[in-house]
Amino acid sequence: MKKWEKLILTAGPSITDKEISYVTDAVTNGWNSHWNDYIIKFEEKFAKYIGVKHAMSTSSCTGALHLAFAALNLKEGDEVIVPEISWIATAATVTYTGAKPIFADIDYDTWCIDSKSAKKLITSKTKAIMPVHLYGNPANMDEISAIAKEYNLFIVEDAAPSLGASYKGRKTGSFGNVAAFSFQGAKIITSGEGGMFVTNDTELFDRVKKLNDHGRSLTKALWNDEVGYKYKMSNIQAALGLAQLERIEELVDKKREIFSWYYENLKNVDGIKLNIEKENTKNIYWMTSIVLDKDFEITREKFISKLKEWNIDSRPIFYPMSGFPMFETNFENKVAQKVGDFGINLPSGHARTKEEIDYICNVIKMVLGV
Repeated sequence: MKKWEKLILTAGPSITDKEISYVTDAVTNGWNSHWNDYIIKFEEKFAKYIGVKHAMSTSSCTGALHLAFAALNLKEGDEVIVPEISWIATAATVTYTGAKPIFADIDYDTWCIDSKSAKKLITSKTKAIMPVHLYGNPANMDEISAIAKEYNLFIVEDAAPSLGASYKGRKTGSFGNVAAFSFQGAKIITSGEGGMFVTNDTELFDRVKKLNDHGRSLTKALWNDEVGYKYKMSNIQAALGLAQLERIEELVDKKREIFSWYYENLKNVDGIKLNIEKENTKNIYWMTSIVLDKDFEITREKFISKLKEWNIDSRPIFYPMSGFPMFETNFENKVAQKVGDFGINLPSGHARTKEEIDYICNVIKMVLGV
């Protein structure tokens, strides 16, 4: 088999003349009285798309989550249940308030938080539960909502990787008390860097807006009556984000098509487990990922290294976070440990072609000896 000429990258955006036009207009004309034209349009269209009352653009999903926990008055001694497998921001933003993340196991099919594991971890200190729609696959929001109702918990949706995904006809981000999305460069849509805070709670939204404006008074000009933060998005970033959002269905369709190419090549390979899409959900397959589900006598690191020799970029699925040295307790979450040890993200950027995916799958089978 001939080696691919250039490195096939794991991620990458789709940028068209629309994005260039909007950003050029923002750079040229988006100043003074027009400083937030694109911000307003982006936030309004985003809220409508998700199906919520309020949306506020931020500099990152991390910033949006921090604001959410601050507005919910999390404090030292409080606990938030989070899934073991996620990007570090999921747990880190809990600690920004002095509260403690408590790590639940994940479901082996969806790789999202396992509600049974989460329920066992609830104590008198638990204030919130935080589902992550991992790699664009919706968590089981019926079960999570039932737990939250039973124990009077806030739901904070980390919807960072799931824009466009849905659960029983509702978009991810519309279930929780609050939710946050990411527009980092590898996500389904990008504003370069950026995020969005969303909620249906008007009082909570007003609180977050104040916190994100350095705690500035809502009634007295340039008067600050508390210490706040600044996680704001620029008008130029919002112009890029708006153009991307207006193409969201096209971008989701391409991600799903890329997954379908992988699936057709690998569905019959014993020992390779791919992302799934459960009934009544829509997975956007932000990243196509596999778990090596049997002993191929090769470590994940060696597997990734072998793919690189064939000019195929890949990366590990997120590590179990409770094993990180800054967290006090290493939880025994067996499913998360297996996925964390044997999961790999494959090239899934918008520019990927069927020819590339066929090549990648042939190399995977060759490396694994199947």
